[in-house]
Amino acid sequence: MSAPAPVRIPAGRRIVAAIAGVVAVGVLAWGAWLGYSEVLAQPVTRVVFAGAVDRLAPSELARLEHEVLATASPSIDAIRAAARRVPWVRDAAVRREFPDAVEITFTAHEAFARWNEAGLVSATGEVFAAPGAGDLPQLRGPEGTAPKVVRAYRRVAAVLAPLGSPVKELRLSPRGSWHATLASGLALALGPGDWGPRAERFARAWPKLTPEARAAEHADLRYPSGFALKRVAEVNAVKKQP
Repeated sequence: MSAPAPVRIPAGRRIVAAIAGVVAVGVLAWGAWLGYSEVLAQPVTRVVFAGAVDRLAPSELARLEHEVLATASPSIDAIRAAARRVPWVRDAAVRREFPDAVEITFTAHEAFARWNEAGLVSATGEVFAAPGAGDLPQLRGPEGTAPKVVRAYRRVAAVLAPLGSPVKELRLSPRGSWHATLASGLALALGPGDWGPRAERFARAWPKLTPEARAAEHADLRYPSGFALKRVAEVNAVKKQP
């Protein structure tokens, strides 16, 4: 028994069907856009906060809420920009909730250390400004070097751990030289380039030094095969020489 012959649809009908499908999709998209526009046109009478709210000051959230509610028909972009200006906010996502609410979801910065004079820096090297950071190590360096200094701090803190005092400050000079200061007050000139081997050599030698030597306040690690220990008085005397 032979198979039934296929039904052929005229080309004109296929074109009409395709056009009808496109029109239907367009009508649905237009309707969705009108619905979304209607939501955006509604006045905002409620602001809902979500995300890392516990990291933000209640007074700053209240200020943001007042700013949003006091603005006639605020746009999503304007609300997000205002939310990102709140201290400690890294980013913010904003969406409208029908009929009269807007939800703001916050992502907060995590402070790793202080940066230069007034900034903070995250564990990934992002520099930002925020109050109330607490007791953090101090990092310093030229503009754009924050990620590099953060990575170096982790390394120097691990290498110098045998000294028994945490690294309080790490500084990268404009000429590329590294300087560290421990909580004990010991200042270390690590030098330029790969300071790791020099710092490791110093850390291995530290437990073997006499108590008098470990009372030094300045350690110069820039020597190729050793290091020098000095007291602050001795360093100042050298600086005053003509």
